[in-house]
Amino acid sequence: MSEVSDATNSADERAMTRAEAALWRRVPWLVAGVLSLVLGVIGIFLPLLPTTPFVLLAAFCFARGSARCEAWLLGHPRFGPMVVQWRARRAVPLRAKQMAWGMMTVSSVISWLVMPVVPWLPAVCCLAVGIWLYRLPTAR
Repeated sequence: MSEVSDATNSADERAMTRAEAALWRRVPWLVAGVLSLVLGVIGIFLPLLPTTPFVLLAAFCFARGSARCEAWLLGHPRFGPMVVQWRARRAVPLRAKQMAWGMMTVSSVISWLVMPVVPWLPAVCCLAVGIWLYRLPTAR
């Protein structure tokens, strides 16, 4: 009888350790997802900060950290369709592409006027991202 209770206690301890380890592994993903989503929301208002990549990164992190947060993001009326299209076809909505190109153009011009050293560097980076974005399928 004692051996059975020892085995039960040992199994309970192993299950508890697995749950703690899972929580320990999930929390950094959850924190990274929240930070990415916050940056994505800020990117709606700031021209230099993109929204779509941060929302996609948040979905990636939530998938590893919190099923509930991932479900919330997928069900969100603004961000959900973007994530679903990306996962299904690696597609970006046309509106998101247009906004990204416009904001990158504005940011490149401003950086050209303001930066004293290598003012062309942001424009080159934005051009590379713009070409990559152009080559992606457009979501319907």
